[in-house]
Amino acid sequence: MKKYLKLLRVKHYIKNLLIFLPLFFSKNILNKEKIIIAIIGFIIFSFTSSIVYIINDIKDVEKDRKHPIKKNRPIASGSISKRNAIIIALILLLIIISMYIYVCKIGYNVIASIIFLLIYLIINILYSFGLKNKPIIDIVILASGFVLRVLYGGLIINVSISSWLYLTVFAISFYLGLGKRRNEYIKYQEQETRSVLKFYNKEFLDKNMYMFLSLAICFYSLWAREFENTLMIWTVPIIMILGMRYSFNIENENSEGDPTDVILKDKIMILLALIYLLFVCIIMYI
Repeated sequence: MKKYLKLLRVKHYIKNLLIFLPLFFSKNILNKEKIIIAIIGFIIFSFTSSIVYIINDIKDVEKDRKHPIKKNRPIASGSISKRNAIIIALILLLIIISMYIYVCKIGYNVIASIIFLLIYLIINILYSFGLKNKPIIDIVILASGFVLRVLYGGLIINVSISSWLYLTVFAISFYLGLGKRRNEYIKYQEQETRSVLKFYNKEFLDKNMYMFLSLAICFYSLWAREFENTLMIWTVPIIMILGMRYSFNIENENSEGDPTDVILKDKIMILLALIYLLFVCIIMYI
């Protein structure tokens, strides 16, 4: 069972929690109907991302076998065959279609949300089949995945996204994507596991990474100013500390730079995120 969860990369479903941002910040967290739709949307997007991961693992199986960590992935290690992986991907696709049939009865903006899901699927398949080797384009695709999650979350519950929230998520996404590439460059630039690394250098990745962190904090501050409750501005220092803590982890030479691993392995970051969530809940719902 563990190898199948690893194939689906279930731990990366944490990224799909972004789908709930529009629900939470639109004060609809107690709306039962929208909660159900958001949960269904989370499952649909999670299964879609798993299909992307399976396609990527099948495409890169030979390169993954040369990678010190990726060689342990189920397909690269041989614990799951390509044939079985394809069958699992098709099963996930059938589940997604079945859930959308249900969503059509109760959901909002169904066609638009399907289009956004297809955009996510298509650009990530193109990423797996060559765009990952194109400098800048590879980082743009990594960042767009996070933004599409937020936009998708707003569409399925029929909630508009603040322009400042959109810009904040986009800037943070670039920060995370550049951080990932930065650490891959430091650790694997001389290996054949990711050819795009030959186009980058540490200085370029560092400068742009911190530029986008600065922009993210600025955009978030402007977004916090939009709230009726002026106490929201006091969450900005927490965001600053979270950014600093994440950068501290990225600067660690042992870090792979993957956002999921960086966050899940840091108890302080998790605690800070919970404090932020509690503070925002008090501001918005009490």
